[in-house]
Amino acid sequence: MDSVDIAVLTSLKDWQGVELPCWLATVVETFGSSPRPAGSMLALRSDGLMVGSVSGGCVEDDLLLRAKEDRFHTGRAEILSYGVTREEALRFSLPCGGALRLVIEPVRNAEWVGKILQAANARKKVVRTLHLDTLKVELSDDAGGFEFDGCIMRVMHGPRMRMLVIGANQTAAYLARMAQSLDYHVHVCDPRAEMQRTWDVPGTVLTGEMPDDAVLALNADEDTAVIALTHDPKLDDMALIEALKSSAFYVGAVGSSANNAKRRERLALFDLSKEEIERLHGPVGLSIGSRTPPEIAVSILAHLISVRASTVQSVVKEACS
Repeated sequence: MDSVDIAVLTSLKDWQGVELPCWLATVVETFGSSPRPAGSMLALRSDGLMVGSVSGGCVEDDLLLRAKEDRFHTGRAEILSYGVTREEALRFSLPCGGALRLVIEPVRNAEWVGKILQAANARKKVVRTLHLDTLKVELSDDAGGFEFDGCIMRVMHGPRMRMLVIGANQTAAYLARMAQSLDYHVHVCDPRAEMQRTWDVPGTVLTGEMPDDAVLALNADEDTAVIALTHDPKLDDMALIEALKSSAFYVGAVGSSANNAKRRERLALFDLSKEEIERLHGPVGLSIGSRTPPEIAVSILAHLISVRASTVQSVVKEACS
């Protein structure tokens, strides 16, 4: 769950103390080119306050107008469609003839919101099931992605994405700044005192413990990426040994193909299986001809986006099969 979703749910929770109607809008279906994926949320209040995004365009303006004009007064969940016709796509600024459907639900009791936020803070996943006819909300720890059948909507909420970077060097600084803009909570590990003194990226957590201890302390899970950037095998390999045994969705190491081939030979001397070693992305990032520190950072983040997108698509296919 990214910070936008957290902000949406936090606003819903805070608004319960205000005597004003509020709603949660969720994207349930997209067709063609749509700016926001299924599961994207927006919190809306009758006085015009709005947090989140479902399209990034005029759809939000239309929802705001409906709320102010009290057109969500039924007290029931509603399904709205936008961009079904070419005229609507142009009117609501949906690109390439895209279309989307939303579920608009009134939120009267935010008890479930608080429980989801607590779970996210504890790095747990929660599936929220909404019964549109009764507005009944159920929470469970079932696996799976987003589902909607016209009567029931299931949305998976999880913890915020994390990145552990080994090495507090220049490439790491560019990567940390860019990763934060993509909503990663960035941890940086470097036991070298001289590197710690020059680290100046606000919003990151800097630690001086040994890299393997840092991976274990973070308890790297499937919402965590571990990137080794020191070029020092004594430091990078320590982190990789533990990271490859963890549930981290991405484990990468900087260096040439030749150096990474030697790294894999070294890793094979430890208690790692062939399958675990094959999880290593080395050289790290997409092969886009990057050479400078910022270019390398871009290639790493582009690869992370690609891997995450592939994972989400796999989950959706499994849920639909």
